[in-house]
Amino acid sequence: MSNPALGMLMLSLIVVVILLGFPTAFTLMGLGMLFGFVAFYDPGQPLLDNRIFDLMVQRAYGAMNNDTLLSIPLFVLMGYVMERGALVDRMFHSVQLAFRRLPGSLAVTTLVICTFWGIASGLVGAVVVLMGVIAMRPMLKAGYDTRLAAGVITAGGTLGILIPPSVMIIVYAAVAGQSVVKLYAAAMFPGFFLAFLYLVYVIGWALLDPKVAPPLPPEQQRAPISPAVEALAARYSPRMLWALCKALVAPAAASMSWPRLAGNLLRALVPLWLALVCLGTTWWYVAIYTQKTDAAAPASMQRMDTPAPSGGLGEPPGAAGGGLQEPPGATSGLQEPPGVLAEPPGAAKADEPLQRMDGGPAATPGPAAVPQRFYTGFAVVCVLTALLLAWYYWRFDAEQYEILTMLVSSVMPLGILTLVVLGVILFGITTATESAAVGAAGAFLMAWQAGTLTFKKTREAVFLTAKTTAMVCWLFVGSALFSAVFAILGGQALVERWVLSMDLTPLQFMLLSQAIIFVLGWPLEWTEIIVIFVPIFLPLLAHFHIDPMLWGVLVFVNLQAAFLSPPVAMSAFYLKGVSPPHVTLNQIFAGMMPYMLIVILCMVFMYMWPEMTLWLPGYLYGR
Repeated sequence: MSNPALGMLMLSLIVVVILLGFPTAFTLMGLGMLFGFVAFYDPGQPLLDNRIFDLMVQRAYGAMNNDTLLSIPLFVLMGYVMERGALVDRMFHSVQLAFRRLPGSLAVTTLVICTFWGIASGLVGAVVVLMGVIAMRPMLKAGYDTRLAAGVITAGGTLGILIPPSVMIIVYAAVAGQSVVKLYAAAMFPGFFLAFLYLVYVIGWALLDPKVAPPLPPEQQRAPISPAVEALAARYSPRMLWALCKALVAPAAASMSWPRLAGNLLRALVPLWLALVCLGTTWWYVAIYTQKTDAAAPASMQRMDTPAPSGGLGEPPGAAGGGLQEPPGATSGLQEPPGVLAEPPGAAKADEPLQRMDGGPAATPGPAAVPQRFYTGFAVVCVLTALLLAWYYWRFDAEQYEILTMLVSSVMPLGILTLVVLGVILFGITTATESAAVGAAGAFLMAWQAGTLTFKKTREAVFLTAKTTAMVCWLFVGSALFSAVFAILGGQALVERWVLSMDLTPLQFMLLSQAIIFVLGWPLEWTEIIVIFVPIFLPLLAHFHIDPMLWGVLVFVNLQAAFLSPPVAMSAFYLKGVSPPHVTLNQIFAGMMPYMLIVILCMVFMYMWPEMTLWLPGYLYGR
């Protein structure tokens, strides 16, 4: 048997052995050692002098020396601490009251909490189990269709592995030699767009067929009003914002102290503060920060995005390098993935005059002017925000105030932590590893503030973190050895010759590669697909002029189907374990099927409008 045939046999065996239930990491190492021993075997040398043992040591050391993997244990610890801290119970009730007037309010709330909690934790199994415990029985008790209830929990629970910070994105960055922060920025809009499509489907189904999501009884749609707030509304005004302002001026008739009144007023103004912070941050970054940065940067810094695809802003050197032996800047050969859509990195542009960047012959380029459409769009957004706030505060009665109080106490701490973790990464303030450390520390503080942080729960979170991290690291060791032996045997070259001989267009190759990954998602987990099969496609992207960042985010969205497609739909089994006995696996599978079609629809939108993926990393870091 020829060496390429041995390589294809090894690739086929790995799928069969994984389906038989053997551990993936040790299966990869075992097959790599066995076939590598055959590939390096020399009858003229002693048996134990086979070079496969040296390759094993080198690949293991390279995987353990990969800086990109450092953020995995910290992000996983952040997720497990929040999951063990039981911080989501109050959040579900308050969000459900906020969306009580929408059709299918319980399903909408479940999807919103799944998305929000998935962003914070990044753990699919934990989110599905947690929301199954909290939301499944209330939806069934309210008369919701079992397929709707099961589908919204399983589909919403998988979003945490797509929307940053995500462990899957970190793993792909290490495999593909891409920047983690750029991939985070690229996955941001597609992840939220997929969540939006899910939301449209749920509300649309509830509108078309109200029987699948009956409205809740009136008593379940009302928030309890405390006597102090009720007295304040009765004595001053039914509109709470005006009542609080009048009470501060004339506190004698109020049933609470002046400091408490001031605190309540500040809490009532939280929507206004959030709007001002968001708008102010946007204005500062676009109109002030980027202008100062561009003006102060020397010419060499203006081109910092052109040398190699592995140098993301905020990442330490080498943090995005997925190659275990080759440096991340390698631009030739098949070992390193390509970096741009149509041109190799830095192609003949370094020696061009600077007038290409600033429009003149000056040695130091000035800042690019902020386009006029930004000011126009910003003004429109400000006007719309002002109208929404005016409409909200016009209807701001005592009940709305109590709902806002619950939202502030339950949702706001997690929201601030999530925004801080993502913001410091995307704006290049910290590396992904440092941001993960901030997130883990914030999760401990949140659990401690909520009074749910105990030694037992901390020990469980740390143990699960160590277990998950060890699994990922051993997967990298096994996949590094397996892919090296597969390339040595000529399997990679054989696959490339076969694909190139088909004379495919870029669209046809995109469809073929994504279809193969979609089918592989039925029997395999996302970890096996990322570390085993994705590296086979990466060297071919340069030939078809496909950006590895766009292709990678398409893979992330595609792999949502791996959690939703039988027979190995792990989300279904997670939910079945915590569902009432009368809920069957077939009902859960039936509820998940429409979301697989929505995933495919999202991929179509992403391919038709690639700027949905590439605009944000291009704007923040340059391409």
